[in-house]
Amino acid sequence: MKELVAFDLDGTLAESKQPLQEPMGEALADLLDVAHVAVISGGDWPQFEKQVASRLPERADRTKLWLMPTTGTKLYRFDDAWRAVYAELFEDDEKQKILKAFDESLEATGFVPEQTWGERIEDRGSQITFSALGQEAPIDAKHSWDPDFAKRKVIQADLRQRLPGLSINMGGATSIDITREGVDKAYGLKKLNEASGIALDKMMFIGDAIFPGGNDYPAEQLGLDVVKVKNVDGTLAAIAGIVACLK
Repeated sequence: MKELVAFDLDGTLAESKQPLQEPMGEALADLLDVAHVAVISGGDWPQFEKQVASRLPERADRTKLWLMPTTGTKLYRFDDAWRAVYAELFEDDEKQKILKAFDESLEATGFVPEQTWGERIEDRGSQITFSALGQEAPIDAKHSWDPDFAKRKVIQADLRQRLPGLSINMGGATSIDITREGVDKAYGLKKLNEASGIALDKMMFIGDAIFPGGNDYPAEQLGLDVVKVKNVDGTLAAIAGIVACLK
């Protein structure tokens, strides 16, 4: 029997950078009645607060919820309020090297969109994230830009040549996340194992990017039981099945 269910966020629990809808909030509350729940994603804490923490119904047992921004390099727990347990941050010289590589890679690969919405590169402290269409891009534009990940696979391959020793993974609808070498969702899940005391074989993972190069794939490589979903509706169905089994 599983004791903890871990989730990707964008494309799994919610649309890209959008708040949880009410059915998902209620489903997570049901799941928290029977198991611990973790959310691990590339977004930083303000995004987690907007998308997840503020969207749960009052009945949800927040003491069993583990929120892990920036691919698990940060951990937040609830104790009367949400508090940071740890944060692992890039040095300034590391950040500058990454920003320079992004500029060079986009020019070299030619994937410069005609229109963008907001900043394209976000410094999340322990992670630098590139959003091809900008941080505020509408959902429809995001879904149509790179639906098969083909464009980002080219950029990812170029960045790996420019930034050896760093971890470069695709996430969300248009994003590429850069963290220190070895920092991926497997790393975050190992940190979760240490912090929670819950064994990895007692965890399962649900995500929409469980394929080679996808930022959910390391969870499968780590050996966790995984559920591959295509969208939020698939996640709702998976949660219903898990709750029924654990009850």
